[in-house]
Amino acid sequence: MKKLLSALMLAGLCHTAFAADIDVDDVWARATVEGMTMGGAFMDIKNETKSDDVLVGATSPVSDRVEMHTHTNDKGVMRMREVKGGIPLPKGKETKLQPGGYHVMFMGLKAPLKEGDKFPLTLKFKKAKPKTVEVEVKTAPKNGGHDHHHHGHDHKHSH
Repeated sequence: MKKLLSALMLAGLCHTAFAADIDVDDVWARATVEGMTMGGAFMDIKNETKSDDVLVGATSPVSDRVEMHTHTNDKGVMRMREVKGGIPLPKGKETKLQPGGYHVMFMGLKAPLKEGDKFPLTLKFKKAKPKTVEVEVKTAPKNGGHDHHHHGHDHKHSH
């Protein structure tokens, strides 16, 4: 019995050590309408590891591919661009993926994202293990964020 308890405690400690490495909270995606082929997801990512990391990619069953994007100001026009190399996650810091900034972009949506729906998103990091989170679809951004689809974005995405 003592060996079993020791093994369970050790397993619990190992799980705790890895579970808190990268925390992902407040995960949501903006609802889309029929005919839209792209959508965005937003979240807060806290890197609680002892070294910097990078969000290098993601996968989800809702789209053909997933890219990391940001907005840049191009002579007064906000444009959306893929972030080559991924989104930096400094150690001990929280990185906010939000409208008007870094975000996860779903390319080739298979169906509209409808308010109230939930779907999985697997985040891939340069160092940490992949992490699957649940994305909740909402109609409006939280905390008065910017409207993702009406900023004069360059949605051509020629790569």
